[in-house]
Amino acid sequence: MHIELTYSKGLLRSIGDVEISYGRREWLDSTPRALGPWPLEYKRLSTTLRAVDGIEITYSKWSTMPRTVGQWNCECSRFGARLLRIGPYELRHDTAGSRVRGIGPLEVFYDRLGSRPIRVKLHDDSDRLSDDHVLALFLVLFWQEQAWEAARRRARS
Repeated sequence: MHIELTYSKGLLRSIGDVEISYGRREWLDSTPRALGPWPLEYKRLSTTLRAVDGIEITYSKWSTMPRTVGQWNCECSRFGARLLRIGPYELRHDTAGSRVRGIGPLEVFYDRLGSRPIRVKLHDDSDRLSDDHVLALFLVLFWQEQAWEAARRRARS
């Protein structure tokens, strides 16, 4: 089964039939505010995601990499450069290690430039993404975009 990721004005708007909403002034603040019916909570005056619908996210002390998402443990590479696992889902990266190509049974496809995930293929008999799949996919793509944006800022300075 294929799930389309849709964009508008450069922002991810949906994962299949799950809408991603933004604040009223999205042209000033492109931070997602809800994933479907689940509100997203951020640390005060920050874009660090703190919780999704009450599911708390904790981070390592010296890194922006997650340690836990609710009951799920997260695993990062040795120096905290990339996420390797989120809960029960192992992540697969491209050879350069910058793009996530798979999350458990999900395979992620990118546009021709390789800069925007556009489709996900689910490798099992399900006819839709489970809530756990949607949550894991959103979080991984959100953190990947944050890492890319930080790298772009560093390159400009």
